[in-house]
Amino acid sequence: MSSEPVWLTPAALQRLRDELANLTDGRDINDDQRARVAELSTLIARAEASSKPDDGLVEPGMRVTVTFDDDGSTSEFIFGSRTLLGLDDSLDVAVYSPESPLGAAIAGKYVGDTVTVSAPAGERSLTIVQAVPAT
Repeated sequence: MSSEPVWLTPAALQRLRDELANLTDGRDINDDQRARVAELSTLIARAEASSKPDDGLVEPGMRVTVTFDDDGSTSEFIFGSRTLLGLDDSLDVAVYSPESPLGAAIAGKYVGDTVTVSAPAGERSLTIVQAVPAT
């Protein structure tokens, strides 16, 4: 597992802390639970749940809107870990990870940048129109 920070919402971080507390409440745990305790401890240590700066940079923790150049359609989503952000029931948009084709294409870009994404149906060009803190 990487040692880089992992952005997640405060609610998702709290769910991880609650799960860890439940697993370590003084009772005996099995090997699978010990492995989960180690995984949770690592995730919590790497967690970054603070709001990102509103500087237009696409990075985990941002709510991003893109416009597809071929048809003018737009898509809004949270840029971050899909698994960890799935722990926050309050999210009202899709989540794209930095490892996804779309995420890899826009990571480190700024509002106004145009990029090309390789999708199953072929390449699509899109423009980043908004990147604001998700929380």
